[in-house]
Amino acid sequence: MAADRTTLRQTFDTDPGRYDRARPGYPPELFDRLPDGRVLEIGCGTGQATEPLAARGHPVVAVELGAGLAAFTRRKLARFPAVEVVTADFETWPLPEEPFDLVLAATSFHWLDPATRVARAARALRPGGVLATVSTHHIAGGTRRFFADAQTCYLRFDPDTPPDLRLQSPDEIPVDSAEIDASPDFGPAVFHRYEWDKPYSTQEYLDVLSTYSNHIALPDDARTGLLNCLATLIDRDHGGRIVKRYMTELRLAERL
Repeated sequence: MAADRTTLRQTFDTDPGRYDRARPGYPPELFDRLPDGRVLEIGCGTGQATEPLAARGHPVVAVELGAGLAAFTRRKLARFPAVEVVTADFETWPLPEEPFDLVLAATSFHWLDPATRVARAARALRPGGVLATVSTHHIAGGTRRFFADAQTCYLRFDPDTPPDLRLQSPDEIPVDSAEIDASPDFGPAVFHRYEWDKPYSTQEYLDVLSTYSNHIALPDDARTGLLNCLATLIDRDHGGRIVKRYMTELRLAERL
């Protein structure tokens, strides 16, 4: 049985160093779309979005559920005095009295309760402030043969794998504005998409997979079997290197 959202979102705290080293980050031009001002970041992880914000001069309050991730980020960003990292669950954390200019959730908004996350973000923002959510999609492209062949490994070792799973093209991935459209607190959502490629060695690819919640949650023997199966494909058929294609999507909505 698949683990639930509350359990899965706690898996990222198991190895902050590997998470910081392996996760691909975000296109720099994305941050140029964000408004100036004071930022509340939800689920900062190891600061992969926090650091570009701080480097651009934003004061940031970053709320992170994982104690290990939060401690890692405090050390990593200690040179930025305007960054405060709070270890807390955003859904129960008392919001400061002073509202923010920007609420940012980079690859974290989907871990929050869908019934309350938009309204709670609105409470944290001043009128005219912006809610920015970032999602990362794994799309068709890169080393196509590897990703097609990898399906056999997943079907063998992960029982929750859909039998017809395949990577989609960007045109097949719809924008999702439903929760913003339904909110009385925000204007229309605006979307920006960025497609990009990232090369991986065998070990680098295994490392990034080992930061994904669904891989971490697998039983040890299944996870080991899956990673070994994928490593064999990369080494045997692709000379120890593959390319993965990503699409990063930025959704912006202005607080009314």
